[in-house]
Amino acid sequence: MYDQTDPRASLVTNAPTATEFAAAEYARFYDEPPQATSDTRRQWYARGQNFIVSYVDVQAGVEFVREMQPDEYVVLIPDAATAVEITSSSGSVAVPGQSIAFVPPGRSTVRVTRPGRLVLMFTTQSVDLCTMCSNASAYDVAHPNIPRFEPWPVPPEGLKLRHYSLNVPDEPGRFGRIWRCTTFMVNFLPAQHGPRDVTKLSPHHHDSFEQGSFSLDGAFTHHIRWPWTPNMNVWRPDDHEYCASPSLAVIPPPATHTSMAVAKGINQLIDIFSPPRFDFSKKPGWVLNEFDYPMPDVSNF
Repeated sequence: MYDQTDPRASLVTNAPTATEFAAAEYARFYDEPPQATSDTRRQWYARGQNFIVSYVDVQAGVEFVREMQPDEYVVLIPDAATAVEITSSSGSVAVPGQSIAFVPPGRSTVRVTRPGRLVLMFTTQSVDLCTMCSNASAYDVAHPNIPRFEPWPVPPEGLKLRHYSLNVPDEPGRFGRIWRCTTFMVNFLPAQHGPRDVTKLSPHHHDSFEQGSFSLDGAFTHHIRWPWTPNMNVWRPDDHEYCASPSLAVIPPPATHTSMAVAKGINQLIDIFSPPRFDFSKKPGWVLNEFDYPMPDVSNF
């Protein structure tokens, strides 16, 4: 249920009908050892069923190489002081800070030219990275209520490196700052200053897709409630999980959820979906690069 001023209040929702449920996942990178470390980088990995998120503190000169990447992946550069050069089948492109880039499959290199923070996103088709995840064992058995991953259509001109500035002003009636590719939808939400108004939370659920909520700055409490069914054996207690930054919460369908900023300063959340969402994509103007990537046939949705 959304507050009436929330743009998502116009979305059509249905009551959940699932009969079994998975737990939420929480990866508190700030409180866990990195999965990869050296004198020039510290890198963490965690996953959902369809996606992997890697957070990196990195120095200039470090390169991230993908030799046989199976599909598009995301490089998010949240800070103006950081920059990278990405080399792929599209050639080499300098990507400034405060940008999001979609990198085509095949061989690619991300070389850091100015140090800072990166957030990398891959689908779990990158099997080699699945084993790096701190919560890899949570997906030894596939979670229920999530269909098999299917990428969205390739643009008519083919896949190539694309990048976009995160510096997009807010607009009344549009929810956040959303970009999509064939494998991901990323919503770089406006930063919240101070704690969230507890009278304007947004409890809602998704029938058939999981949500990654990545806390980049500040702190959030993730409130999650699972449906009650006639079978009490599958009931789950509510979660009220505090996560500082950087951290990843993976919210399973069809749990009702809302995330509440709780830090006094800047609170920055990034929502991640893989593959992209239909409901957001069908809202005119919500996806900022909607003309670069076609939608699937939505006649059955």
